[in-house]
Amino acid sequence: MKIVISEIPEEGLDLDLQETVQFNDTLSPVQVYLRVTKVSTEVVVSGNIQTNVELQCSRCLKDFRAQLTIPFEAIYHPLEHLKGEDKHKLEVDELDMGFYSKDELDLLQLTKEQIILNLPMKPLCNDLCKGICLQCGIDLNTGLCNCSAKEIDPRLETLKKLLK
Repeated sequence: MKIVISEIPEEGLDLDLQETVQFNDTLSPVQVYLRVTKVSTEVVVSGNIQTNVELQCSRCLKDFRAQLTIPFEAIYHPLEHLKGEDKHKLEVDELDMGFYSKDELDLLQLTKEQIILNLPMKPLCNDLCKGICLQCGIDLNTGLCNCSAKEIDPRLETLKKLLK
């Protein structure tokens, strides 16, 4: 969905959207609550995004669904403000800043961007996930394996002699 910047009223816009967004070959329904205000040429978009995403556990490698609730705020400037600048040093206060062109702001692109930025770096199916055995590959959440836990790295085998 796109909004036209020049048509944003002085009091701002409150939007409640339901979209379907594609991530990793799966479609996910997304609920978006937005408040859009305009100050001169600057557009401030704040709100909340709720969605379920398909992730893979980084310990046991099982696929699972996780619910994300993402509060955000972003400030958009016209792309014309960058004309003539070949290089620009990004400051800390500019990390939540974006640009719009042709008097339009694409809310679907904003939604996708916020979801991607808020995906967990190390997704876990649950906090107590035991993962998989490094030797035989069995899922330690479903049972124990018969692998020897005392196997020592051959490079450190000579250090064992110091303990005798």
